[in-house]
This record gives sequence, structure tokens and C-alpha cells, in this order.
Amino acid sequence: MSSSHHHQPDYVYLSLIAILIVFGLVMLSSAGSVLGFQHFGDSNYFLKKQAISLLVGLVFFAVTYSIDYQRWKKWTVHMMIGTIVLLLAVFIPGIGSSLLGAHRWINLGVTLFQPSELAKLTFLFYLAAWFERRNHLMGSAREGLVPFLMTLGVVAGLVLLQPDLGTTIIIVLMSVSVYFTAGGSIKYLSWVATGGVALLLLAVKVSPYRAQRLTVFLNPSIDPQGSGYHISQALLAIGSGGWFGLGLGHSRQKFNYLPEPAGDSIFAVTAEELGFLFAVLFICIWLFLIFRGLRIARNAPDQFGRLLAIGITVWLGLQAFLNIAALSGLMPLTGIPLPFMSQGGSALIISLAAVGVIMNISRQTVRSTKRI
Repeated sequence: MSSSHHHQPDYVYLSLIAILIVFGLVMLSSAGSVLGFQHFGDSNYFLKKQAISLLVGLVFFAVTYSIDYQRWKKWTVHMMIGTIVLLLAVFIPGIGSSLLGAHRWINLGVTLFQPSELAKLTFLFYLAAWFERRNHLMGSAREGLVPFLMTLGVVAGLVLLQPDLGTTIIIVLMSVSVYFTAGGSIKYLSWVATGGVALLLLAVKVSPYRAQRLTVFLNPSIDPQGSGYHISQALLAIGSGGWFGLGLGHSRQKFNYLPEPAGDSIFAVTAEELGFLFAVLFICIWLFLIFRGLRIARNAPDQFGRLLAIGITVWLGLQAFLNIAALSGLMPLTGIPLPFMSQGGSALIISLAAVGVIMNISRQTVRSTKRI
């Protein structure tokens, strides 16, 4: 027989997260040193900001870990409404804050907050609860697929308008994975995939800089000093590391060659300083983390917990591998940060809150017992 009750959480999963966070702080202290000194007169500027965000994130982790995940179900509609309001607020002058034409942040005075990061978690809560209630309707296009696509279209559309294609892709793929896990039809899923590719191509066509990124992906050497500069410098950083790296702190590309060394490009600095073998080990840690997350999902005591665990695992794992793949030239650059490593307070705080949820689920997973 099997039983579910509160027991010890998955400390292996938590240990892997802790390794990524500590390693992220170490690499951020190196990758962000030059940029921090040049712009703020402090080589540890980004490290200090990330450390503060980490402390706030740990508070959020403690909250989501201590609250039974099932209790969030009654608040999912409120979360959804709040998320839409915040996604709209970034476009309101005086509330939203823009940078280089992007409207992605809300000005809180002492810091900036990115609502699209929160949307990943709150929308996941909403979908998990909604799919659980409509479990018997998941095979229906009218009652299952169409309402799902309409809701997803609202959230993803608001994020895309900011514009933030990378986060939009994460939200869409995370949501589709949850829909499929909840019992969505493979036939309908193929329709969604076809429509998604068409919309992605449309988003690329109407935006010149996205079209440039696609062109550079197909031919990385086409404009090494222009649109292909970022990927060229990233590949140079990764290749320069060789098998064993140049040594921690000895990156050359972080000296104003590689764009966003403390942000989206931190993996390239990691490979340059620590080498190919360590980069492979880093990827293996992520693979093991994904395996543990799927294991928690498989043993979750109910559909709501299963969908939450699947969604969080896909979200974090997919974001990591899309970042690594883009910097390695395996897909176009999309500006997706590397979880727990790239500098960014909103992303780190919300990711830790999501980890708290999945750890709470791991305390209640079903375990096999033998009747004596």
C-alpha cells in the first residue's frame, strides 16, 4: 500500500539548489567585478546586490516552505488578477520604469521589481488549481483547450508587449507542459505547438532586432562587430577556457568584451575561467536537479501538487538550458538569465519562493509502505 504524510523534505534537491546559489555568488563576484568598478566604483557591487536579494529570497523561501501548498489554492484567482494588474502597471508613467525601450519594471523607490518574474509562479498556481478542477474536461477543446489558450494569451501577450520574448517563451512552454501533464490531448498539443511556432515567427518578423538574432544564429560570422558581436564574444570566452579554464577570476572577456558578463552571459565567463570539464559538471548538476524535481512531481499526493512540481521543474530547468544553449550557439539569443547565477533580484527571490513550494510538496510525497 502507499501513504502520504508529512516527513523529511528532499534534502538532496535542496542541497543542489544551495550548491547553485553559492557557486552563483562566487562566479558573480568575478564576472561582475569589472563592470561594477567601472559604473559604481565598487568591484563587489553586483555581489552585494545579489546577497541582499538572496536574504529577501530566503525569507520568501521560508514562507512558501512552511505553508502547506494546498492552502494556496483558494488564493489562485486573486493571484491571477494581481499578476495582470502588475503586468499592466509597468506601462503606467510614474509607476513603471523603462530601460532601452523595454517596460519590464515597477519602481519601488529603493529598487526595481520585475512583475514578469512573479507571473511565472502566480500563473503556475492558477493553472494547477484550474486544471485540477477541470480534470474531467481536459480532453475537450471547447472546455479545456480554448479557455487555457485564452488565459495564456492574456499573460503571455502582456509579457511580450514589454517586450520580453525570453520570459514569454518560458511562460508558454511551462504552461503547455502543465496542460499536457493534466491530461491535455496530444492532438491538441500539436495544434498548440504549430500555432506557437507561427506566433514566434511573427514576433521575429515584426521586430528587427529579433530578426537580426535569428540571422546571426543561422550565420554567426555574418556581422561579428555588429549584430553577431554578443554570440561571437560568448563563443570566444567558452573556447578560451579549454579543458581546465584560465582560473577563477582570470576571465579576459569580462573586460568590456562580453556583453552582460554578470547577467545573461555569466555561463560564458564560467566556462572561460573554469573550463569545459567544470561546465559539463555544472550541466550535470542541473540534470540531476531536474530529475529530483520530476521525482517529487511523480510522488506528489494530489494533482495540484503534481502540476506545481512539474511546472516549477520545467520552468527552472528549461530556463537554465535555454540560456546555456544560446551562449553556446545552439539557439538564438533571447536574453534569458541563468537561474540562481545571473544578477537580478526579482528572478532570484521568485525562484527561491518556487523552491520553497516544491520543497513543501516533497514533505508530503507518497511513500510505499508494507502491511505487516
